[in-house]
Amino acid sequence: MRHFLSIADQSAVQLVKLLDLARDLKAELKAVGNKSLLQGKALGMIFQKPSLRTRVSFERGMEQLGGTAMYLSPAEIKLGERESVPDVARVLSRYVDAIMARVFAHSDIVTLAEYATVPVINGLSDLSHPCQALADVLTIREKLGALKGAKLAYVGDGNNVCNSLLFAAAKLGMNMSVAAPQGYEPDPAILAQARGFAAASGSQIISGNDPGQAVAGADVIYTDVWTSMGQEAETQVRLNAFRPYQVNQRLVSRAKPEVLVMHCLPAHRGEEITDEVVDGPHSVVFDQAENRMHAQKAILVDLLT
Repeated sequence: MRHFLSIADQSAVQLVKLLDLARDLKAELKAVGNKSLLQGKALGMIFQKPSLRTRVSFERGMEQLGGTAMYLSPAEIKLGERESVPDVARVLSRYVDAIMARVFAHSDIVTLAEYATVPVINGLSDLSHPCQALADVLTIREKLGALKGAKLAYVGDGNNVCNSLLFAAAKLGMNMSVAAPQGYEPDPAILAQARGFAAASGSQIISGNDPGQAVAGADVIYTDVWTSMGQEAETQVRLNAFRPYQVNQRLVSRAKPEVLVMHCLPAHRGEEITDEVVDGPHSVVFDQAENRMHAQKAILVDLLT
């Protein structure tokens, strides 16, 4: 049984295959509409965290491919509380053809995959966000024409999004530089794993604390919220630590003149990114949001056909 749990699990060849498929499905949709490749297929969607993009993009993606998607809210499932994770996996596998889960603990995704008899897709966990990263590199490739040798600068929290981008960049030959406050850097084990992938692809992974240094010569600047869901008690401490890491016009001007600016959304405007930047000429934020749907359609087609 194949799953989509982490970018680290995917080979570079498989990632390129998914990117090519996403590109083709996107072009087909805009030209004539997608073929019903998933006719009769059903996706069960488990949510522990609310979402705009994840829910709508998966639902619309399944619909465009001729399938159906069922939203299962936190109150309905109470994953691991009302019913054990293994039992949820076993039961849903009898009803649907694939399971997408958006959870807090990555261990819940791993357990779902262990006990499910259908493919499981990680829609987000505290450790990784592989669907987002796939959509991001799809967007970068669309805008730059190629990925290998491009420089991605990530400024902010070394979180799940950062982890998945490190793996994607390293696998696909992109150079990536992370700038985070002390104590908020990417996990050393994630960095070591990413550097192992980078050694094979010929790219470079750098982690430091200087945002100006990170964005120098960058083709892409990426940021995310400073306080993620589940970290609300740390909000004020994080605001103080991350203020020098705001992506504003001054920071953007230190990168390449045609730099792309990305954010996985939702954005806390005025905190990690300014209105001037997110709505400005360098921003591809809403293109990458759209590409969530196209990237996820490629994952679904790959797993279910």
